[in-house]
Amino acid sequence: MTPFTQLSDIPALAQSLPVADQVARDAALARQNSLTKPPGALGRLEELAIFMAGWQGTDRPGIDQAQALIFAGNHGICAQGVNPFPQAVTAQMVANFQAGGAAINQLCQINGAALQVIALDLDNPTKDFTTAPAMSEAETLDAMNRGAAAVDTGADILVLGEMGIGNSTIAAALAAALFGGSAAEWVGPGTGSDPAGIGRKIAAIETGLRRHGGQGAMATLAALGGREQAAICGAVLAARAARIPVILDGFICTAAAACLHAADPRLLAHCLVGHASAEPGHRRLLAALGQTPVLEFDMRLGEGSGAALALGILRSALACHNGMATFGEAGVSEA
Repeated sequence: MTPFTQLSDIPALAQSLPVADQVARDAALARQNSLTKPPGALGRLEELAIFMAGWQGTDRPGIDQAQALIFAGNHGICAQGVNPFPQAVTAQMVANFQAGGAAINQLCQINGAALQVIALDLDNPTKDFTTAPAMSEAETLDAMNRGAAAVDTGADILVLGEMGIGNSTIAAALAAALFGGSAAEWVGPGTGSDPAGIGRKIAAIETGLRRHGGQGAMATLAALGGREQAAICGAVLAARAARIPVILDGFICTAAAACLHAADPRLLAHCLVGHASAEPGHRRLLAALGQTPVLEFDMRLGEGSGAALALGILRSALACHNGMATFGEAGVSEA
């Protein structure tokens, strides 16, 4: 898609980006209701197949090519002691992803997704948002454009995830700024913060909200977010331009995409949320977005793991939708 040049332009994209094909959705629903089962008997699997039909523009959607993108960034807010692990772990985990040793590698392999890991200036963390905006507009746009450029427009589905020490604090700050409530209502343990660490996260977010609160959605992304959050937003928009449905991962990934929802809820119409994270703020965020996760497995790993696992459920939904016989084909009476 055309590179992003101004954050203020993002909300208006909802007017011009593609929308779901209602004719294809209706045809997919009709097929579901003719398959050898009571209507609605496959529950959410039927909804997922119809969702895919709308975005692929066909009553027989499929997934031949799945792409998974993991964006990694480092954060200045770590200066406030919000992270139980050192920032060096971000680069170490990126190396682990690249070597094939992480959970996301195994889940992508078994569920048929091509994984790409993109490290975003790890040696140049964002600024500490308690003292200054985390990113300038130019830095935010750069990360968004890098995220958009990573999207394979030939893919049938896009799985999104992230890696970044300190970014559960970023997610809670974004959620609080966008949807209200106290910092304490959004903060959780992340990768294992103890009560004192959680207290530092709350204090940092409260300071950030006092300094940067009351701005528009995309300005909030710049003020409180990180490069991986901005890249996720860019990838979501590029996928929408190519009519590619998206599976978002847990709390951190969803909070990043929530910036687009706050800009205009229509910008996330092509997105599913793969799972409900055990991080406590995620359920509150899902309610604010009106999203029902595909899975609830008490996961809180990040790195796209819940979204990749949900890809297997989506493949199962389409296998039933396309492979089952209709009543007429099977010679089974409907009455």
